[in-house]
Amino acid sequence: MPRVTRPIYLDHNATTPCDPAVVRAMLPYFSEDFGNAASRTHAFGFRADAAVERARAQVAALVGADPREIVFTSGATEANNLALLGAARAQHRASGGKRDHVVSCRTEHRAVLDPCLALEREGFRVTLLGVDADGLVDPDGLRAALEPRTALVSIMHANNEIGVIQPIAQLSRIAAEAGVAFHCDAAQSAGALEVDVTRLGVEFLSLSAHKLYGPKGIGALVVRRRSSRARIEPILHGGGHERGLRSGTLPVPLCVGFGAAAELAAGARVADFARHERLRARLLARLESSLPNLALNGHPSARLPGNLNLSFLGVEGEALLAALPELALSVGSACTSAKREPSHVLRALGAGEARSLSALRFGIGRGNDEAQIDAAAELVIAQVRRLRALSPAWDDLRRADGRT
Repeated sequence: MPRVTRPIYLDHNATTPCDPAVVRAMLPYFSEDFGNAASRTHAFGFRADAAVERARAQVAALVGADPREIVFTSGATEANNLALLGAARAQHRASGGKRDHVVSCRTEHRAVLDPCLALEREGFRVTLLGVDADGLVDPDGLRAALEPRTALVSIMHANNEIGVIQPIAQLSRIAAEAGVAFHCDAAQSAGALEVDVTRLGVEFLSLSAHKLYGPKGIGALVVRRRSSRARIEPILHGGGHERGLRSGTLPVPLCVGFGAAAELAAGARVADFARHERLRARLLARLESSLPNLALNGHPSARLPGNLNLSFLGVEGEALLAALPELALSVGSACTSAKREPSHVLRALGAGEARSLSALRFGIGRGNDEAQIDAAAELVIAQVRRLRALSPAWDDLRRADGRT
């Protein structure tokens, strides 16, 4: 067993450490240039406003947007709520109540699914599309779900649990042909993949800083200016900040940190992609060569480079986590990990309860290297073997496979 003096962090889909360069960029705006960006009557406010606008441009450049299209929020959850609630209500109002239908997907993050439930309570109808066994949305299924009363489609770019990348450009074209606005949660993909709002063809795009080595507590919603379908109204009121779409004093240090992280991500993306993909392949190969009855959850190639979601059949995921204090892993989304129930994402793939409850998510990031991957693999292999030896479920699997 490898000796690990400090836990190995393999949960980068949940959050990433703030890059030291990002921290350095933020520090002056806590105590030196501490002005309110809305105070445009003195030098402190001018400097704060200039810093926010520089950050807005940096975030916009990461996703090919116009800086005027960036609306800062407290994170991707708020951005998703603003997009879902704000756009659906705006479309409903503009149509005289005729557009009252929203289309999303069963594998979405709760930050999209819960606003959909809120819209249902307001009288909207919601259609949740299924996915295939690899986690992909069927474009023909989206086409069939659209109707004249559809106000909005919301499909995430890359899944937070299984890393599957949806064909957003193709899906958004189908929505556009029907005259329907399209929202995309890109919290997981921005910085990891090439994300360009024009190529994706979306009206709204949600972003999060802490998924790309920036600070927690700051995100953004891209609201396209060139699309007539990008109608939206605020869900927060109280000052008209962010061009009236998101009231509230901007956290200047966090905006600066988001901008710095976005600029760093843009420069490191290609190298990060290749490195994370190589480390993921190394980890998977080590585990598959030593452990039978593994199941890969999600598409084998159309997935985030650092994401690996595996079911260790015959072992409960929570028991395996408890046996691995040397590793920082998760059984699924950090936002729902407190609930002991099969992942709604894995259920949508058709995975049974046993496979869903035996899943672990590995999230590889910039801080990981080959030595850590090899150590993690050895630790997992040892504990899976130990737990399987104690598991009646594993005995049943072995008998079913014809092994004694």
